[in-house]
Amino acid sequence: MKTSNYDVIIIGGSYAGLSAAMALGRSMRKVLIIDSEKPCNQQTPKSHNFITQDGVAPGEISAIARKQVLEYKTVESLKDLAVGAKKKKNNFHITTKSNGDFIGKKLIFATGIKDMIPEIKGFKECWGISMIHCPYCHGYEFRNKRTGILTNGDRAFHLASLVKNLTDKVSILTNGNPDFTQEQIAKLKANNVDIIENKISELEHKDGAIKSLIFTDGKEISFDAIYAGFPFEQHSSIPVSLGCELTEHGYIKINELQQTTIEGVYSCGDNSAMMRSVASAVASGNLTGAMVNHNLTQEQF
Repeated sequence: MKTSNYDVIIIGGSYAGLSAAMALGRSMRKVLIIDSEKPCNQQTPKSHNFITQDGVAPGEISAIARKQVLEYKTVESLKDLAVGAKKKKNNFHITTKSNGDFIGKKLIFATGIKDMIPEIKGFKECWGISMIHCPYCHGYEFRNKRTGILTNGDRAFHLASLVKNLTDKVSILTNGNPDFTQEQIAKLKANNVDIIENKISELEHKDGAIKSLIFTDGKEISFDAIYAGFPFEQHSSIPVSLGCELTEHGYIKINELQQTTIEGVYSCGDNSAMMRSVASAVASGNLTGAMVNHNLTQEQF
């Protein structure tokens, strides 16, 4: 297959990648977006907390974005999976699952992260629907509802303080021994937040809508929504194989200009930031596109 050359190759074509591509397309840069079209929020019925798009299905937002981005004639999109990247002199050589071979002067990773959901019955079916991750993205829709927080320690305490503003029916599910300071326990009790230590065996639901949690001791408690903080891993192994450093929390390490620790390589979206929302992804992608264009300009001018 003939190798094609680009100013910028973007791996990942969801909100962050498309936003970066738009900034670059408007600067007349030749751009290739490589995307396998498997976003992490594909089960989520509606996106929220993003002005002009509040309550719109995530897939609809990305479809509109892709159509608008591809109106810029210097931007191309390829449905494929990037499987390798090498830096040769001042260029990046990208290979794909379909044996595509592409060269870019700059490289942007907008590859996202992969949630490591426990193998507990019902969890995967409810993830992104009624088992949720963010009070700002989903909390309003479950206001005044019976709500669980499935995590422990500082993260559970922090989430409880936010969720308590949305509902008085809050329980922390530690799924084992709790990990709180005495001060945190006192505050949770003062705010009528229950701590449930029982081990979970199953999540009962209907089409992703939670009905109740069933515990290993046979106890069953009804819930309408559960916030969960699952561990994650990078969706793509390419950044690390290329030499990009990760933070202690597992995100791609970037500076204030969205640059990774490898010169010429940038990152945007939730692979490199804790804020995990469509609005945040779009913002980081827009900044990344501008910074990459600035870098190219400084090299050429």
